[in-house]
Amino acid sequence: MKKIGLMSDTHSYLHPDVYRYFEKVDEIWHAGDIGNLELADKLEAFKPFRAVYGNIDGAELRVRYPLHLPFEVEQVKVFMTHIGGYPGKYAPGVKELLREHTPKLFICGHSHILKVMPDPAMQLVHINPGACGIQGWHKVKTLVRFDLSEGNISQLEVIELPK
Repeated sequence: MKKIGLMSDTHSYLHPDVYRYFEKVDEIWHAGDIGNLELADKLEAFKPFRAVYGNIDGAELRVRYPLHLPFEVEQVKVFMTHIGGYPGKYAPGVKELLREHTPKLFICGHSHILKVMPDPAMQLVHINPGACGIQGWHKVKTLVRFDLSEGNISQLEVIELPK
């Protein structure tokens, strides 16, 4: 079993409570708009870290992280990108990528809107963890934690960070 901490849209701001909420996770995943290398370095030093770059990320982050990241953890195929849309309204080209990679879990960021929803047509679960940075129109900073084990996604929690 792996415990995952999921975040997006930090925009160069790392809320100090991330360390507390992600203390017991095995990996941290970031769905883009990291903001700067310093923030990425801090997260990489804290826990094993997977990330994609977002539209605000500069060349130094785009060299380190991919635009699209397909991978598998605990027999769960995952596809992560920054601009992905959501079931019924995927971003251009995303539906084709999902068909190609056939993930059970599709993760994206960008919208700053927390969403967890199934896509029965694509046979996957979509998660957008919202945003946990201070830039953007969102009013609540959010993180997501969940477990992956033997092909299953469970114990999903939404965390609202204090202002």
